[in-house]
Amino acid sequence: MVNLERRQALKTGGALGLWGLFLSLGLVPQGAQAEWNKPLFSAKTMNEALDGLGAILPASSEAIALTVPEIAENGAVVPVSVTSTLPDTTRIMVFVDKNPNVLAADFSFPAGTEGFVTTRVKMGQTAQVIVLVKADGKLYRAAREVKVTQGGCGG
Repeated sequence: MVNLERRQALKTGGALGLWGLFLSLGLVPQGAQAEWNKPLFSAKTMNEALDGLGAILPASSEAIALTVPEIAENGAVVPVSVTSTLPDTTRIMVFVDKNPNVLAADFSFPAGTEGFVTTRVKMGQTAQVIVLVKADGKLYRAAREVKVTQGGCGG
């Protein structure tokens, strides 16, 4: 019989050891740990997520191209692509409003980097995929509904 607690402890210990190695080698930017925003990452609703960001609902922007399928046959792997042509894009966050935790992905960009990401998210049911882009110190948004025929998030 496999001891799952032991396996999890080994995985966690290995990840922490690797993180420590990266820190000691200078491969992790200073302040990377300080950027952890627990209220944002544990938010259950978009309102909680916005509170975690210290923001109100940002205005929509035509400068954000959000590409998601209209219908996702499998909610476990829903492709999401975001392109921001807003100047000085420093962050792109992807939210799924009906997931147990709404924040699905959070990407930060150094100055001079193109504001483009592509990823896959899990969706438990038909929901809005909402993207918040931080550019020039302000937040902007884009959103599209994705119809899910087979859910991907366990409850």
